[in-house]
Amino acid sequence: MLTRSNAVLRHAAPPRVRVGGLLLAGALVMPAAAQGPQRIVTLSPSLTEMVCVLGDCARLVGVDRHSDWPASVGDLPRVGGLEDAQIEHIVRLRPELVLLGPRSRAAERLQALGVQVLVLDARTHADLRLSIQRLGQALGQPAAAEALLARIDADLDAAAARVPAVWRGRRLYLELAPGVAAGAASFIGQTLTRLGLDNVAGPELGLFPRLNPEHLVRHPPDAVIGPRQVLADLAERPGWSAMPALRGQRVCRLDAPRMDLLQRPGPRVGEAAHMLVDCLLGLPAPTAPHPRTP
Repeated sequence: MLTRSNAVLRHAAPPRVRVGGLLLAGALVMPAAAQGPQRIVTLSPSLTEMVCVLGDCARLVGVDRHSDWPASVGDLPRVGGLEDAQIEHIVRLRPELVLLGPRSRAAERLQALGVQVLVLDARTHADLRLSIQRLGQALGQPAAAEALLARIDADLDAAAARVPAVWRGRRLYLELAPGVAAGAASFIGQTLTRLGLDNVAGPELGLFPRLNPEHLVRHPPDAVIGPRQVLADLAERPGWSAMPALRGQRVCRLDAPRMDLLQRPGPRVGEAAHMLVDCLLGLPAPTAPHPRTP
């Protein structure tokens, strides 16, 4: 888990955009040069964001199709995505390093062509911390990586401090796609825990479990959070109309940019935590007895 011993510093950006955490973890498969690689291609938005937060946006020569933050990456060449990386295009960009996740099919093909790759992923906060440090070493930016870790912890602590007492320990359901939850064991679920919130999708269910409607009826949440279009039909789901969250109109319907922020375990985990708190602050407060009250 990201420790709380690291201290502060916030990263300025557009309206309340601070710098948060990172989607990374894995094995370094190249030696880190003293100053790091100068030509970098990234194959996930989180990795693109991470490179930029560490101060190396200028080293990027290509990014995946979904990278859209910060705005400065908008004009970079696009090289496909997780399932369809454009290998020939990547090679033509002459990268000294390609950053990608373990679920990408491109790593072996690129290595066979002599391209250096760094495979990174973060499914939990612990993975996240280790991966930030590894990427910092690979880029020749270990101090910047430690500063980022400090900012993440500071933002998570600040977000937790903003959660009203009436919400602490309350049960939430965070839906990412129809029936697919952010489990308590995932990086999103661990952010909820860090905020002092409970999760209807317990750690025993896995990282991103598919829940049937009956599970939510048996374990009714105090609030529901998810994509606006996915949550449009909540009252029509069998048994859901009687749920405390729906009866109390405690549903956060997030637009696409806020869902991207939430689902990218990149350098904006702290910003995502503040966004979740803002969401709760905009809902009616729960009135039923606290679930932990005897």
